[in-house]
Amino acid sequence: MTTARWSVTVVGIGADGWDGLSPAARRAVEGAEVLRGSARQLGLLPSAVTAERVPWPSPMASALAGLRDAHPGRRVVVLASGDPMLSGVGTSLVRLFGPGAVAVVPHPSSVSLACARLGWAVEETAVVSVVGRPVELVAPHATPGRRLLVLGSDGRTPAELASRLRDWGYGASRLTVLAQLGGPGERRVSGTAAGWPHPEADPLVVTAVEVVADPGTVPLPTTPGLPDDAYAHDGQLTKRDVRAVTLARLAPLPGQLLWDVGAGAGSIGIEWMRVHPSCRAVAVESSPERAARTTANASRLGVPGLRVVEGRAPGALAGLPPPDAVFVGGGATVPGLLETCWSALAPGGRLVVNAVTVESEALLAQWRTRVGGELTRLSVAHAQPVGSFTSFKPALPVTIWSVTR
Repeated sequence: MTTARWSVTVVGIGADGWDGLSPAARRAVEGAEVLRGSARQLGLLPSAVTAERVPWPSPMASALAGLRDAHPGRRVVVLASGDPMLSGVGTSLVRLFGPGAVAVVPHPSSVSLACARLGWAVEETAVVSVVGRPVELVAPHATPGRRLLVLGSDGRTPAELASRLRDWGYGASRLTVLAQLGGPGERRVSGTAAGWPHPEADPLVVTAVEVVADPGTVPLPTTPGLPDDAYAHDGQLTKRDVRAVTLARLAPLPGQLLWDVGAGAGSIGIEWMRVHPSCRAVAVESSPERAARTTANASRLGVPGLRVVEGRAPGALAGLPPPDAVFVGGGATVPGLLETCWSALAPGGRLVVNAVTVESEALLAQWRTRVGGELTRLSVAHAQPVGSFTSFKPALPVTIWSVTR
């Protein structure tokens, strides 16, 4: 005799509660033996729904993981806000139990409802979730003319977002806070980031942003090669032109992980992560001051998820998740460093090493003979005044070795 496979149904519900549920969603809820959701969501259901109602604890991560063991053999329905698969509990349950164990009955998402109210095309609107995450994640998306929908954890998000936009030079941006979308208490509040007067809003809000730059603001693109003065640094910085070429060789792709070894100010790892929200990076830096500076740069430039490891390579690389690409910006001659980086890469992984000394160049030439790759010497000169005239002053040439395993 075989045991029936456990499964859970996730039903999306809006601020309009029971009235807004589709017939399929109502049937799922009425057929449940156990209902899980927030106290607010459970309170939206009529008393005629007789299933046992169990609110989530806070935090709810352990309760999600233990859902199957908590209700063995019972029909469980989980309530989710709007579309359960848009930054919702449905996604978490699929990760835990697999798609075969999770049935989803979606409701219109807050994103769809907000775009409908504003007259914005969904496919032309960037959605940024800061639910349980830093609001600095909005920074790479804040460019002139962009339309953003920011999903926040609570009613403080609009004020925090307005404050950051002012800091980034986008105080002229227009904010529209949409509360209780789809429900009888739906309302909106609008204003500019510079003049935002509301320290707190309804906890169930979406913040819409039409990004407008203040006079003199220089937008920072997500393409590699940000201005050097975008970073706080002590001189240990891969300079702008070399950085752009280096990142082109590293070839950042969505979802991939970079090791930035000898991070300095963290510019390579930061710009790798700015290419796409799913790009990940680990910055390894032996200097405590530079490691702290890297953390601050990453937060300010919109990638607070950059992991900073304080320690000296190659020892500090032990135990790190396997990389898809590795950058070595200095210290190539440290015994065992290039061997460790090369061994960590799977087939198709990229290794890029920059060198400015004869000794490092000689080592890179030896490695090229061993495993192949491309050696490029990059010379950059910048125009500078010489008396009443202008001349080009060359920077130190940089030799770049790039290779695919």
